[in-house]
Amino acid sequence: MANVMVKLSVRDLVHADLASCGWAGSDRHMANVGQQLVRARSGEVDYLAVCAATDIPVAKGGVDYRAKAGVGTLWQLAVHPALQSCGIGTLLVEAAELRIRRRGLRQAELWVEEDNPRARALYERLGYVAYDRQPDAWEEQAPDGSLRRRETVCTVMRKELA
Repeated sequence: MANVMVKLSVRDLVHADLASCGWAGSDRHMANVGQQLVRARSGEVDYLAVCAATDIPVAKGGVDYRAKAGVGTLWQLAVHPALQSCGIGTLLVEAAELRIRRRGLRQAELWVEEDNPRARALYERLGYVAYDRQPDAWEEQAPDGSLRRRETVCTVMRKELA
């Protein structure tokens, strides 16, 4: 098997990207991402895309500056399933942390579902430390288009940024 090197860049996610991000979630989720892009225009959030040379996103995620005072809260992080475990999630999180530092903030937080040990292991490798557990729930779209309630427990993790 040959190794392939792909040059990646990080930029703001834009509305035109949504059509090529179906891998990241349901139509309902992508509509929510579109709403977050409106918030990004007002500066409440940053929403990032990691792109290959084609400028098509292979990862996306946001930083919410209003979720908790003085903290950048990372959320809606996703890497294309076929490209997971290639370092793209690390690039995305590091780019988000840079945005947080540029705002003069020194803490990043995120919530990770307890049934997602791979993501938690990534965040721990990147220096995030668990400090709380919280229930979380939302309406999600099932494959047949119906809505169902998703209930889970998340580990809340924090990182002090240099």
